[in-house]
Amino acid sequence: MLDLERLRALHSVATYGSVSAAADVLHVTTSAVSQQLAKLERETGQKLLERNGRGVRLTDAAELLVGHAERILSLVEQAQADLEAHRGSVVGQLTLAAFPTAVRGLMPQALRLLRAEHPDLRVLVREEDPLHSMPLVVRGDLDMAVVQDWNNEPLPLPEGLHKGTICHDVADVALPADHPLAGRPSVDLKELAGDPWISSVPDSICCDWLLRTLRAIDSEPRIEHMAYEFATQLALVAAGLGNAILPRLGRCDVPPDVAVVPLAEPLTRRVYAVWREEAARRPAIRAAVTALRTGVPGSVQRAA
Repeated sequence: MLDLERLRALHSVATYGSVSAAADVLHVTTSAVSQQLAKLERETGQKLLERNGRGVRLTDAAELLVGHAERILSLVEQAQADLEAHRGSVVGQLTLAAFPTAVRGLMPQALRLLRAEHPDLRVLVREEDPLHSMPLVVRGDLDMAVVQDWNNEPLPLPEGLHKGTICHDVADVALPADHPLAGRPSVDLKELAGDPWISSVPDSICCDWLLRTLRAIDSEPRIEHMAYEFATQLALVAAGLGNAILPRLGRCDVPPDVAVVPLAEPLTRRVYAVWREEAARRPAIRAAVTALRTGVPGSVQRAA
């Protein structure tokens, strides 16, 4: 009989490319993963890993077993979801990732509601950019992710995932207080062509979106500073170092030297939760989506 946790260890090594990476994802030591794989080799009577430079590679036998492991793990998750649905109780553990402003603007209230209404559910939250969190949901390393896209650039939904909209979040532009357009009731993005900008970090969904949005108005972006947190971006705006796009969800205190001006043609990002099809029947998934929607602040439009 093949041990499920040993199959999970092998599947993680195949997915992430190394024993150490698999250990990080499984939240165990590298030694523990190696021991699981050694036991699996004894169970199967097959060599599963071979040295490849400083790393390892899967043998043909391991590749064959990984294909079965993927289906087995999917069936186990489906069975767990069906049992939870049959029982109708919101219990167990839910691993969830969200982008930074959702962690700040949505999670505290949602987690408070879940703890009050479903004390037997344990929710583990981590901060991740949507470009990183969605693949983790697909692989089964996360149960759910809260992600975002923009009305001018939808985010493709990977095969096998379901989604539920949480809210619609309008973005304004943050300008230095002495900017010539700072006193306007609204501003057209084209009027800011050529200005310096402050963006999120490279390879994040917000940075990529800002670059493409500015190029769409025939403005080659001048990204002069990059910071992940909006609070840091606003501090740079207050210093007169550039403009920033500022969504309303999770907005922190705006410094006095910053003018927040609505855009004449609003830019809206859609915030939604994603989960695997196999987990769709879990009451915990439905409870988490409900709590997230309930916890949307008043400055943001709730999903219909």
